Amino acid sequence: MKKFGSVEEYFASQPAAVQAILEEMRNTISQAAPKAQEVISYNMPAFKMHGVLVYYAAAKEHLGFYPTAEPIRVFADELAKYKTSKGAIQFPLDKPIPKTLIKKIVKYRLEEDEAKAKAKKKG
Repeated sequence: MKKFGSVEEYFASQPAAVQAILEEMRNTISQAAPKAQEVISYNMPAFKMHGVLVYYAAAKEHLGFYPTAEPIRVFADELAKYKTSKGAIQFPLDKPIPKTLIKKIVKYRLEEDEAKAKAKKKG
């Protein structure tokens, strides 16, 4: 498996149709977390503030979105129509990505990340 050095390199490794979906996901996350830094982590595109907020990656038939376990529990009702596991959500490649829901999840992760950073400073 190829090791990616940048998000651009990751995107370039995907088919054109998937690149467009990845770009849409990237823009959606960036709108919700404009100060977050884009990184490659675990060989996937990710957005980071104090710690990594979310990861995302292309698979054969879906876009994987990895916001950690807590948002999946918190937004369970809104995620009911998607395949989920403990820390992952699968958005089918043949359907529009749910931008509003993704932004809500990213903002939730921003709050979690900020709270964790503040707790670390105190301790």
